[in-house]
Amino acid sequence: MKLRRTMLYVPGNAPAMLRDAHIYGPDSVLFDLEDAVSPREKDAARHLVFQALRNYDYGGVERVVRINGLDTPYGLEDIAAVVSGGADVIRLPKTDSPEDIIAVERAVEAAERRFGRKPGSTALMAAIESARGILAAREIAAASPRLVAIAIGAEDFVTDLHTTRSPDGIELLAARSLLVMAARAAGIMAIDTVFTGVDDEEGFVREARLAKQLGFDGKSVIHPSQIVLAHGVWTPTPEELAKARRVVAAAADAEAKGSGVISLDGKMIDKPIVERALRVMALAGEVEA
Repeated sequence: MKLRRTMLYVPGNAPAMLRDAHIYGPDSVLFDLEDAVSPREKDAARHLVFQALRNYDYGGVERVVRINGLDTPYGLEDIAAVVSGGADVIRLPKTDSPEDIIAVERAVEAAERRFGRKPGSTALMAAIESARGILAAREIAAASPRLVAIAIGAEDFVTDLHTTRSPDGIELLAARSLLVMAARAAGIMAIDTVFTGVDDEEGFVREARLAKQLGFDGKSVIHPSQIVLAHGVWTPTPEELAKARRVVAAAADAEAKGSGVISLDGKMIDKPIVERALRVMALAGEVEA
């Protein structure tokens, strides 16, 4: 599994942004064919994204495309274009049930056969944006082996709850927690929602730290300036990394000696602590995530 600390939204109808999105250093770029594109521009945006996927070198940055839902006139054409273009991940918006995932999976399978893509090469991600979807998050997360992550879309969600977003995010706490637990139960990633206050760096960092503490693997971002802020939150400090290295080294030493007991500085180290240390090293790029 790769790092997905940041997923940068890019409107599908903005040619210059499609070309240059990766230069800001996000872990993933998300080409948006849904909310960022008006109905009269859907066909043109789809063609632009297809050409970007086929012709631009993104230097290893993951390429995600948010399609329109299959309940719209655009969803199936979006899938055909982005699968043939070679997208790494398709992000399905407004996912309310596992049946939504299964329907997209079938369409992707058909497109892979049609365009000669390797079977299973197009991954899926589900954005959950309603109370119904949150309550079905566990089933959604386990609906397909193609699914690599689930994400929360806060604006639609709080509208569905008949409330609004607040600075402390109390209205999202239950939904965020349920989504992370569903992701962990399925062995996939959890991606937090966007923070719309582009000029509010303090607010962004506060929300990113909350998301990390809750267990999210990363955050969707809407402006390049938010990338370095998010990476700063999810990247371990030198002290955290040094401690993780010592824990992993102690575990390796115990294994080499055939001992089932791991100790460090006179304290017992159990398996969950070793696993957390390995994740810290993964976030620092020292071991595979």
